[in-house]
Amino acid sequence: MLVIVLENSPPRLRGRMAVWLLEVRAGVYVGNLSRRVRDMLWNQVCDGIEDGNAVMVWSTNTESGYDFQTIGKNRRIPVEYDGLRLVSFLPLKNELEGIDK
Repeated sequence: MLVIVLENSPPRLRGRMAVWLLEVRAGVYVGNLSRRVRDMLWNQVCDGIEDGNAVMVWSTNTESGYDFQTIGKNRRIPVEYDGLRLVSFLPLKNELEGIDK
């Protein structure tokens, strides 16, 4: 299983994903493709994302049963903790400004 989520992406990138995957919601693509095709699609996402952001999640033989990659600016950043891939949240800019005052 493969899931790619695009936010603020150019229409040409969304069209490219729709050729290979099913768009189940706006910007959410799912499919069951080989590793080679998955890598090719991720390269296209990285080349075409511009100011947007994206995440790709796929099934794999790990403790959690999946792995993921991200690209672009987002408050959620991947971190590794004891061999598990988790997601950490960056604080809001407004929250940081309130601490300094």
